[in-house]
Amino acid sequence: MAKCFSQWKKQCLNKLDCSKKGSVDQDIEHVVSQLNSCEQYFTTSSCSGRIIVIDAAPDSSDVQKRNCVWLFVTHQPCTSDDVVSAVAESTRDAVLKFEPFVLHVQCRRLEDAQLVHSVAINSGFRNSGLTIGKTGKIIMAVRSTHSLEVPLSHKGKLLVGHEYINFLTQMANQKMEENLRRIQRFYQNLQLALTTDKLQELQIPDHSRSQELQYTPNTPETEEKIKTSVYKRRRKRDQHQTDCCHGDGSDIVHELDDCLDLFT
Repeated sequence: MAKCFSQWKKQCLNKLDCSKKGSVDQDIEHVVSQLNSCEQYFTTSSCSGRIIVIDAAPDSSDVQKRNCVWLFVTHQPCTSDDVVSAVAESTRDAVLKFEPFVLHVQCRRLEDAQLVHSVAINSGFRNSGLTIGKTGKIIMAVRSTHSLEVPLSHKGKLLVGHEYINFLTQMANQKMEENLRRIQRFYQNLQLALTTDKLQELQIPDHSRSQELQYTPNTPETEEKIKTSVYKRRRKRDQHQTDCCHGDGSDIVHELDDCLDLFT
């Protein structure tokens, strides 16, 4: 499985980007780069979040990308004039949408996917989840729920006033700002999780713990040994003092005899 994962990663990272933009969005380049630099991950698709105006077929129950025309798209905050200009080009049903950050990551092991899933949930992307394919591919999807979708026209006829479009634009911009904050939070939490996981794999020893292990607490046996050692040292010292000060007295007698000889 590890060999298959390496092959999948190599093929995915070497192929051309088939998205409309043809490259990774600037606001998530650091996130994508971080994941692709890890041997256990690689990204398969991503979007930093966008505000779009699409022109869909009338009476369509589901707005699908392949059946609509993109009138306006931006990955940054926009103005109400941008939206009004886009709706003016509509000949069908214009819809204003905000789509939050989405990221698909293929993971080597289930444990690796669980780590990213935990990071995503804690960063505010509570619609995240993972799938396991028949071939063993583990895909982790980072998704959020703070989206926006509002119809603006029907069969080319504007349904709302400019004041309401201005209100919707402000709301979409607020969601975009919150989206960028969550991306940054996700990146910071991801770095912390990867660092912690790496340290656990390396099993770096705790020096304070090793010092505690080297310390031998006092037990009745060790205390008895210490007392015996102290007693022996004291006994030896006392004996040494006795030998020097008392002894058999022969040295002192000879010294006195020498002194008497001086006076005779």
